[in-house]
Amino acid sequence: MSEPQEQKRRLRPAPLLFEPRDAGDEAEHFFDLESEEDPRRLLERSTELALAFRAAADRATEFQAMAAAQLADPKRFDRVSLAGIAERAEWSEDYAKKMVEFGQVLLRDGAVQD
Repeated sequence: MSEPQEQKRRLRPAPLLFEPRDAGDEAEHFFDLESEEDPRRLLERSTELALAFRAAADRATEFQAMAAAQLADPKRFDRVSLAGIAERAEWSEDYAKKMVEFGQVLLRDGAVQD
C-alpha cells in the first residue's frame, strides 16, 4: 500500500460516540473518558479522539479553502473580495489570500473527495 493511502486510512476519524448529558447533570463529560479506569484503554480512546478531531479539523480547513476560492472566483457575478472573505471567516487578508490559493489547488486537483 502506498504511503499516502496508508496515511489516509490511518487518519480516518474514530467514531465520536457519547451519551447525551442529563439536563440535571452538572459534571462535565467528555466522551465518557472521565469514567475510564484502565489507563491503557484511556490512552487508546483519547488518542483515537485526538486523531479524529485533527482529521476533522484538517478536512474542515480544506472545505473552508475551497469555499473561499469559490467566493473569490472572478467569474462569479457575486464575487467576494479578500477583505470580505477574511471578515466572514475571521481571518486576516493575508491568510484569506493563502486560503483562496490553497482552495484553488484543491478544486483544480479534485483533492477533496468523500
